[in-house]
Amino acid sequence: MRDIAFVAFLFAFIGLGFRRPFLFVLAFCYIDIVAPQRLSYFLINSIPISLIAFALAILGWLAIDDKRDTRWSGRQSLLVALLLYCWMTTIHADFPVEAADKWSWVWKALVWAIFLPLTLRTKLRIEALALVMLLSAASIAIAGGIKTAAGGGGYGSLQLLLNENYGLYEGSIMSTVGISIIPLILWYRRHGTIFPPDWRVSLFAFALCFACMLLPVGTQARTGLVCLAVLAALSLRAVKYRFLYMAGAGLLALAAIPFLPQSFTERMETIQGYKSDQSASTRVAVWAWTWDYAKENPFGGGFEAYIQNDLRVETTGSGYDPDKPQDATPTVHEEKSRAYHSSYFEMLGEQGYPGLAMWLLLHAIGLVQMERLRRRYLKTRRAEEQWIAPLATALQHGHIVYMVGSLFVGIAFQPFIYMMLALEMGLSTYCRRREDEAGWRPLTARPAQVPARRAAPAAH
Repeated sequence: MRDIAFVAFLFAFIGLGFRRPFLFVLAFCYIDIVAPQRLSYFLINSIPISLIAFALAILGWLAIDDKRDTRWSGRQSLLVALLLYCWMTTIHADFPVEAADKWSWVWKALVWAIFLPLTLRTKLRIEALALVMLLSAASIAIAGGIKTAAGGGGYGSLQLLLNENYGLYEGSIMSTVGISIIPLILWYRRHGTIFPPDWRVSLFAFALCFACMLLPVGTQARTGLVCLAVLAALSLRAVKYRFLYMAGAGLLALAAIPFLPQSFTERMETIQGYKSDQSASTRVAVWAWTWDYAKENPFGGGFEAYIQNDLRVETTGSGYDPDKPQDATPTVHEEKSRAYHSSYFEMLGEQGYPGLAMWLLLHAIGLVQMERLRRRYLKTRRAEEQWIAPLATALQHGHIVYMVGSLFVGIAFQPFIYMMLALEMGLSTYCRRREDEAGWRPLTARPAQVPARRAAPAAH
């Protein structure tokens, strides 16, 4: 029955694309995020629907879509350079077979991020992409939130929709993404037009935000808790009564503590010191190994270069007291082929210093562009521009949350994040096109009053 529902929805989605080619783009985004072919039992799990939707989206744009308002951005050029560099490191990878396997989906994520901004010519398309991304991620977040509220969850044991660590179905990744989309959810609640703002949209938006905030609890991912704290701090920029907001957030956090599972609070306590936790100690050891590896291999070792690491990790045990470290009994663990657990070290180890520099520049430019748009349109008085500054702020805050979460999760090439980058580029090029129009500027002040001309004297 579930397979029939998936097939019917996909056929309807793709079928509508033959009338409106932009729907092919949205269909691929949905498929890439939710991966319905992996949720299916037998009807579509053997069909390359992702590749089919990918090809239809690009061919539909090339053959039919209007390209008069298409703009190219500098970040797309940077993505092209990163794509070519990753291809080069894959050819010379330390582990060619494993590197080729990761490259098989990384190139698609990068090409899609390069292509997607070309299709975002109008506000409606920008909003439609944001909506599909939110609803696709919501299908995973809602399932996790319901299971957490029902008493399920646990580190490595919360099953979302798929019982494997694929894409957003991995706990730490979904916790990071779930928190990062909260600003975008709140933006849509106020400025969406496909589903105009009313009590039903607000109710769904707040419920979805609550489900996203439950994900760090259900997955017991420390990264999610850190991201939630960062988002709470960033939200101070957007609230009117900051002290009231801080007091309310503090009281809410204190009130929630008694309802949190003991296993969650015990795991969160390990944030204070990594020496007593084997997982955290191993991450630090991997980072140190990657730093030394990059010194000898400045251009990286290609995808999956971490396979060759061989670590000796020493922990002080669960009874570690930072004030009395001599009282703890150390334990030595031998670890091999441990993943980076950090996007920054993932880029450094796999793509070397050039790849890391391009990746950091890509994100830094995006944050700066969103800040520029936010300030430029913050005080505009035109009704048709009221949505721009809040969207730039929402994307910027979500982007910052992602960059913080990336410190502890290897999501340097996560496709969902590159869709958010494409959304930023689409918004930027859309505003640039408007600003290039003759005599157009954001209307931030009342126009000067032009004195009325005196009437000409009547002829006698």
